[in-house]
Amino acid sequence: MAIINLKINGKAHSVDVEEDTPLLWVLRDHLGLVGTKYSCGIAQCGACTVHKNGEAIFSCVTPAASLTEDKITTIEGLSENGDHPVQKAWAEVDVAQCGYCQAGQIMNASAFLKKNASPSMEEIDEAMNRNICRCGTYHKIREAVAMAAKSK
Repeated sequence: MAIINLKINGKAHSVDVEEDTPLLWVLRDHLGLVGTKYSCGIAQCGACTVHKNGEAIFSCVTPAASLTEDKITTIEGLSENGDHPVQKAWAEVDVAQCGYCQAGQIMNASAFLKKNASPSMEEIDEAMNRNICRCGTYHKIREAVAMAAKSK
């Protein structure tokens, strides 16, 4: 076990975990931040997406020990009141059905829009392709990302 110091959602945290413990399990099991979801565990679905210094990463395969110098943002830290443009568009378009992929989709979309504020529909499709929606609401996801881009 090792003491690992992390900066998550603007706060410093110290956790005592194995060095290869994925960030996902630190977030959920040690810090009680359960908005980030576990689904595949092999970086194939995107449900576990968080930001590392503003970039979308898969927390299920990223060792927490590799992130000691980084700023991590989870869905809980994306906005204080759920008023990030992507979150607002998500609600307006009524994207969620089961909602399981929602946090990962929102985190991926918000990181993407930070890099590309005026994406084409094709660019949205390409960027969001790394996240799977079991309910198949891809048309609503696409619409919400486009709406968020226009609202910025």
